[in-house]
Amino acid sequence: MRFLTNRLSLWLFGLCVVAGAASAADERAIFDQTLGDFTEELVEARDQGKQGILLFFEMDECPFCHRMKTTVLNQPEVIKYFKKHFLIFSIDIESDVEMTDFSGKTMLMKDFAEIHNRVRATPVFVFLDLNGKLTTRYTGPASGVEEFMWLGEYVLNEEYKKVRFTKYKRQRKKEKKKNKGQ
Repeated sequence: MRFLTNRLSLWLFGLCVVAGAASAADERAIFDQTLGDFTEELVEARDQGKQGILLFFEMDECPFCHRMKTTVLNQPEVIKYFKKHFLIFSIDIESDVEMTDFSGKTMLMKDFAEIHNRVRATPVFVFLDLNGKLTTRYTGPASGVEEFMWLGEYVLNEEYKKVRFTKYKRQRKKEKKKNKGQ
C-alpha cells in the first residue's frame, strides 16, 4: 500500500511540475523574439502582413503585469487573435539592454520606456501602426480576457479615431447585455 501511495504522490508531483512548466511557457507564447532593432521589426511586421506592433511595458516586481501574463496574455484565444494581427514585444522598463527605436535611434530599453514613451507605472500596452506611429495606449491591467479582446478590436477597427476606449468598452458591454436579453 505504501508503495502505491508513494508512487501516486510521485506521479502527482510530476504532473504539477509539467503543468507549471506548460503554464510558464504559455505566458511567454504571445511574445515575439526581438534582437532589439525595432526598425527591423517594422519591416518584419509588414512582410508578415500584420496590422501593427504591440509593446507590453512591464517590470519584474509588477503584480499587475504578472496577473496579465498569467490570466489574460496566456489564453489561447488571446494568443491566436493578437499574434494574427500584431508582432508583440515585451519591454522591461528597468532594463539596461541596448536597443534601436522605431526611428533608428540607439538607446537603453529603460530610456526607451521612460523618456520616449513616458512609462512610469506598469503595465502599459502601446499599439503602433506599420510606420511606428502610436495609435493606442492603454495603461493598467485589463479586467480580463474579454476587455483585452475588445482592446484589440478597438485598435484593429480603428475605433481610436472615433471614440476613447472607455466609451467603446461601454458600448460593447451594452451590446453584450442586449444580446444576452434576446
